[in-house]
Amino acid sequence: MCKTIKQRVKFKADPATVYELLADSRKHSAITGKRAVISGEIGGAFSIGESDVTGINVDLVPGQRIVQAWRHRRFPEGIFSMAAVTLKRTPDGGTELVLTHRGVPKDLIPETEQAWRDQYWQKIKAYLDRR
Repeated sequence: MCKTIKQRVKFKADPATVYELLADSRKHSAITGKRAVISGEIGGAFSIGESDVTGINVDLVPGQRIVQAWRHRRFPEGIFSMAAVTLKRTPDGGTELVLTHRGVPKDLIPETEQAWRDQYWQKIKAYLDRR
């Protein structure tokens, strides 16, 4: 059984900056502290860490949206989920990010929810605060 993870977070940076922190290999690696290899093309592959997370870019709209067929190494063999990140400019010039992550195996939901918060949202906020 699978469940949808939905998270909403705001950043003090414009959508193009937040997009690059997630989609650019070098910037992603700097934020997370894990080696990231991320294709900038639809249909291109990505890998985070020691292949902790792998997958394929399904849709990329710079500054607006990232959709990936996403697989954690602990998922059952052949199982992928769909992670969609949408970015919208806020009235103060920042970004509201909405994550919709569908198809995560039920037993990995709590860990995956926390990983998004700890490994991405908190680290992006800390990075942006240092700029």
